[in-house]
Amino acid sequence: MVIMKKLVYPIAAIAIMIASAFTAIKFQDWKINDDYSIKFTSDDPSGVFRGLTGTVIFDDQNLGASKFDLAVDVATINTGNGMKNTHAKSEKWFDAEKYPQIKFTSSEITSTASGYEVKGVLEIHGVKKDVTLPFTFQKSDDGGTFNSSFDINRLDYNINTAEPAHGASVLKVDISVPVTKA
Repeated sequence: MVIMKKLVYPIAAIAIMIASAFTAIKFQDWKINDDYSIKFTSDDPSGVFRGLTGTVIFDDQNLGASKFDLAVDVATINTGNGMKNTHAKSEKWFDAEKYPQIKFTSSEITSTASGYEVKGVLEIHGVKKDVTLPFTFQKSDDGGTFNSSFDINRLDYNINTAEPAHGASVLKVDISVPVTKA
């Protein structure tokens, strides 16, 4: 009986450690607000995209568990010019019918001196490329805002490669995505 009492505490401690190893940890999911902004600018084409959907899991205290899985509807492109919009959606440019979405899936998020970096796969026009994108996250009471600014070369994604000199090849992309706790 004395031996049983001495074994109860170590067995209980082991049981607690095993149970805690299988306890699900809840990470912060974020809901994308409708007032997000995806802008692209250059010397020639400039405009916006709408149609952002996806999953945002971000915890600045646990970046290893954070993840972005996002998509943008190509057909929502708006350059402010109806003819340019039609061309942008055509086979020559984005080919919205064949490649209806621009997709980004993260693989790693790390902190930097000025915010964060997210590594992942960016897919545009059927071409997948590993990219590293800078971003910041500004917290608010019930959410926050993700901001990112980077350059992208359309030729890297086979967008109108038949006319490489037509329009700017490098576009600046500015993204602002306000979120609320899901």
